[in-house]
Amino acid sequence: MTQVEPAKLTLDLAGADDREVIYRLRHDVYARELGQHAENPEGRLQDALDAYNVYLGARLRGRIVGFVSLTPPGSPRYSVDKYLAREELPFPFDDGLHEVRLLTVVEECRGLPVAGLLMYAAFRWVEARGGTRLVAIGRREVLSVYLKAGMQPLGREVRSGAVTFELLTATLEQIRRRLASYQAALRKYEARIDWRLPMPFRAPEACLHGGSFFTALGEEFDRLDEKAAIINADVLDAWYPPAPGVVAALREHLPWLLQTSPPTGCEGMVRAIARARGVAPACILPGGGSSDLIFLALREWLSPASHVLLLDPGYGEYAHVLENVVGCRADRLPLAREDGYALAPERLADALERAYDMLIVVNPNSPTGRHLPREALEEVLAGAPDGTRVWVDETYVEYAGPDQSLERFAAGSANVLICKSMSKVYALSGARAAYLCGPAALLQELRRYTPPWAVSLLAQVAAVQALQDGEYYRARYAETAELRERLAAELQRLGLEVMPSVTNFLLCHLTGDGPEAAVLLDRCRDRSLFLRDAGSISPRLGSRSVRIAVKDAETNRRMVEILETALAGSAGPSLTDEP
Repeated sequence: MTQVEPAKLTLDLAGADDREVIYRLRHDVYARELGQHAENPEGRLQDALDAYNVYLGARLRGRIVGFVSLTPPGSPRYSVDKYLAREELPFPFDDGLHEVRLLTVVEECRGLPVAGLLMYAAFRWVEARGGTRLVAIGRREVLSVYLKAGMQPLGREVRSGAVTFELLTATLEQIRRRLASYQAALRKYEARIDWRLPMPFRAPEACLHGGSFFTALGEEFDRLDEKAAIINADVLDAWYPPAPGVVAALREHLPWLLQTSPPTGCEGMVRAIARARGVAPACILPGGGSSDLIFLALREWLSPASHVLLLDPGYGEYAHVLENVVGCRADRLPLAREDGYALAPERLADALERAYDMLIVVNPNSPTGRHLPREALEEVLAGAPDGTRVWVDETYVEYAGPDQSLERFAAGSANVLICKSMSKVYALSGARAAYLCGPAALLQELRRYTPPWAVSLLAQVAAVQALQDGEYYRARYAETAELRERLAAELQRLGLEVMPSVTNFLLCHLTGDGPEAAVLLDRCRDRSLFLRDAGSISPRLGSRSVRIAVKDAETNRRMVEILETALAGSAGPSLTDEP
């Protein structure tokens, strides 16, 4: 018996011929079904905004089964103007404001994800046109669809006939943050629908990082005086300041450092790193932060035909560069939650028998915080095939212990490279200084692609000074471990499942009936606490995981208080809610 394929849902731009169908559906739903408007003999509903609106339609087998309307900037008015004065509203009516309205699904399709996909289509339409904010008057019965999309209620109700609406708004950036948690679902739907709108289903991807706290300080840094009120736990910057010698050198020479060109090849910085690590200067390649080196090396050494192995969960920048920049195949070695995301050396050794072009290991792992001891990892890597280049990211290794880096092992190898950021452990995140350590022959391949002045003079001086004060930093690492354990205990008291960590951050899973990560983060953001949705780093972690940076004792106390309040709030919408 021949099996009939289910019909694909089509999303497209409603044309002139579709308008009449939509006007009649509007009458069926908003007049006959809901009583918002009086029925009329023509059996159709239309208004003045239809002269300016864009309609996006959802179809099954060619029939329109849902639609949403968008009012663009430049229209004489929005539908919200009918109910509320603009001066009452806490957002500007500018060239970036679009209104989404008339989200409608025919009755027999309301068990399908039509409404959610129409809202996503509306977001992509606005995003592709450079919009910055959405406003909507959402019918209370389908409010969960708007909330799932990241829209925020403003506590203003609107009555129209027998129907109650709520006023909602969100910036495009807020919606992007919410959608970051739904990447697995979006990939599933992308494969199952027929997308015919005049922009791709997903925007060209940039690598998502933390740093959303800057929105509270002003995009042009005009509110830096308010930084003490902001808790930037969505990034993993050190909670302590740079060593006193670093601060003193920069303060004393700051005008000169800002106005003077740095050494072209970072020669002094390279010698200082080589001396501190016990390797030859030829085994060090400097860069303006680890991202600079990742984009440089992986694009040079890999091609679309390459085959790479990653840990999952893992630092999202590697998957982004491999899949979205290089375009090669990246296999995942899954780390299990029931094992605390620990990496078993024998599993890694077995995986390497497939002779990958490259293995990438972040150790300690981000975002899990787990660490594979140096001796165990060296033993595995010593048996790696000669044709497999091994990249070990040791951004957080100093937190794991003073003898845990593989730099000397890598310098003496033929195929192992260590990527070292000086941001997180030396408190130099704003300076952007990093380096690769490995066999001189491999690094020589990259030197011709390294631009002159790759690291600023300010960053070079800071890096050299930091390397001279190991005692100061070792004391800070010990303090970080104590602060981390106390914070972990407090988070466990709140009911979070806290993963073991050796770093300056904790991965936590939300348990019970509380909110999902995106909802929790929004509640915390309202209280000036910024956390990272771990599902946006690795979809494997799901929609109920957060990553929290360790701060000083007083800031940790403030974080726990805010989290306790946020966790006690009303539960947010579920990913499985349908209108």
